[in-house]
Amino acid sequence: MGRAKKVVLAYSGGVDTSVCIPYLKHEWGVEEVIALAADLGQGEDLEPVREKALKSGASESLIADVKQSFVKDYAFSAIQANALYENRYPLGTALARPLIAKVLVETAEQYGADAIAHGCTGKGNDQVRFDVAVAALNPNLKILAPAREWGMSREETIAYGERFGIPAPVKKSSPYSIDSNLLGRSIEAGVLEDPATEPPEEIYLMTKSITNTPNEPEYIEIGFSRGIPTTLNGEHKNPIDLIEQLNRVAGNHGVGRIDMIENRLVGIKSREIYEAPAMSVLIHAHRDLESLTLTPDVTHYKRGIEETYSQIVYNGLWYSPLKAALDGFIQKTQERVSGTVRVKLFKGNAFIVGRQSENSLYTPDLATYGAEDAFDHKAAQGFIYVWGLPTRIWAQHHRS
Repeated sequence: MGRAKKVVLAYSGGVDTSVCIPYLKHEWGVEEVIALAADLGQGEDLEPVREKALKSGASESLIADVKQSFVKDYAFSAIQANALYENRYPLGTALARPLIAKVLVETAEQYGADAIAHGCTGKGNDQVRFDVAVAALNPNLKILAPAREWGMSREETIAYGERFGIPAPVKKSSPYSIDSNLLGRSIEAGVLEDPATEPPEEIYLMTKSITNTPNEPEYIEIGFSRGIPTTLNGEHKNPIDLIEQLNRVAGNHGVGRIDMIENRLVGIKSREIYEAPAMSVLIHAHRDLESLTLTPDVTHYKRGIEETYSQIVYNGLWYSPLKAALDGFIQKTQERVSGTVRVKLFKGNAFIVGRQSENSLYTPDLATYGAEDAFDHKAAQGFIYVWGLPTRIWAQHHRS
């Protein structure tokens, strides 16, 4: 692969991405590095991050506010798909990567850059997500991953940065690797690498421990329109406010903690801790509303699609033909998924306690066991005979 002259770097302000700037210039001969930090609602002031990139040698340092798109175009699509990787993880980090890649590519095209760079190592999933997404959006762009190739230890990386005026961390860095955005937090490394060790309470920021949660339940109502959450307790909310408020409310009751052994795409099992209060509640509520508004065959078939969709997103294939095809199916299923779901938040749990919809397929006079019962019980005998006929014939031919 030929070396690049102008590079757009996915920049976080950490040691690795900061060191990437002088490394690209001095080791790989890059003439110009443009740093790009994406504001995904991670809750930090990005102006110091922008300034640090300039001090580290970037020719330009940009901040892209993508929170609105992150929720509307990525999170809401995942909610419609009930996307839970391995039926547990709501994909907060995985959903952010294709959006960051999209902004990187757009910036590269705007500035006439010939490459994209990131600070991912060779062990994680993000390298796959960035590389594949960039290739899908603009296959002519080179992809550079210095941290995947430089072979330096953490101490050596810090020392290398100091040679170019990048200060070492002023305090002992956290033993944990943490990624945060509007949809939640992922925490790994440190003592968490022992899967038998209980996570220390200090790692959690979005969710209260059960012992500190309210002793009275809280009820909330979430309104959906065509599978997209639009109201909270009867009030219309813009997408960002809805997620932020639900994070606070559900997190206050300890909802959204996930502790799992996860199968990474690169073949490694990793112990992951997630906090995702809003996404956990929204997917739970959305799936319940579908049970009221979708026919049985669509509901059952969609479950398999959801698993495939989750794997596609986790594995970095957001911009793939299969993902686009599944999107078409999912969007069709959502046409009548509108209504309200009532959720009871209490001691780490989100219980669905009620649901209603103008498109409800629940028919009271067929479901009731009371005097209003309109179901033709006599029809059941003929149905059972026909339904069980293959089993009956099989049994007659195989009796010993």
